[in-house]
Amino acid sequence: MNAPKDHAWFIAGTDTEVGKTFSTSALLHVLKNNGVRALGMKPVAAGTNAAGSNDDVDALIAAAGVTAPLDLINPYLFEPPIAPHIAAQESGRTIDFDTILAAFSQLAQFADVVLVEGVGGFCVPLGSDCDAADLAQRLGLPVILVVGMRLGCINHALLTQEAIAARGLRLTGWIANRIDPAMSRFDENLAALVSRLKAPLLGVIPANSTPAAAAAHLRLPD
Repeated sequence: MNAPKDHAWFIAGTDTEVGKTFSTSALLHVLKNNGVRALGMKPVAAGTNAAGSNDDVDALIAAAGVTAPLDLINPYLFEPPIAPHIAAQESGRTIDFDTILAAFSQLAQFADVVLVEGVGGFCVPLGSDCDAADLAQRLGLPVILVVGMRLGCINHALLTQEAIAARGLRLTGWIANRIDPAMSRFDENLAALVSRLKAPLLGVIPANSTPAAAAAHLRLPD
């Protein structure tokens, strides 16, 4: 089954806790501010709050310009905040890519643009023989990479760029997210990434921002 690819991006991260959800939410605000009907999709999420929902999924729903069924926005939700393949195994469930692609295809009917947020780093396992990179490959979407600006980010970003290319996917842009406000030599690290990543910088998210405010610092790929 092929997914529609004309108006969607896959949002990948260099690692976990680098701000994929924050960046996706900010991009949803960019789209909404420009009158574009946009939705965020989190195919796989792990970790539920007291209400039984997932904070990342809730954030994407809050930032979206339109509404859609929750089971399409988030087909797989696991209670413990652990690696998704472990959570799936412990719950006796299998993360099925056809289910995710079907949900994506239906979700695309509700909006002009869909942003699909990955889980963890780009290659995090989703099962015994598949990972998040395989999911991105099945979706076949252009990739926006979120780089968490902290010590070690250059190596993580360059390795992720290689992994994206190895799957035959196009890196269409990247976001520098200032998750460490005290990062030493920020400007020099940013310049190193700009010169080495083979895609345009879509913006720098300031530290201690909100998705709505961060939208002013971002653009979408051409």
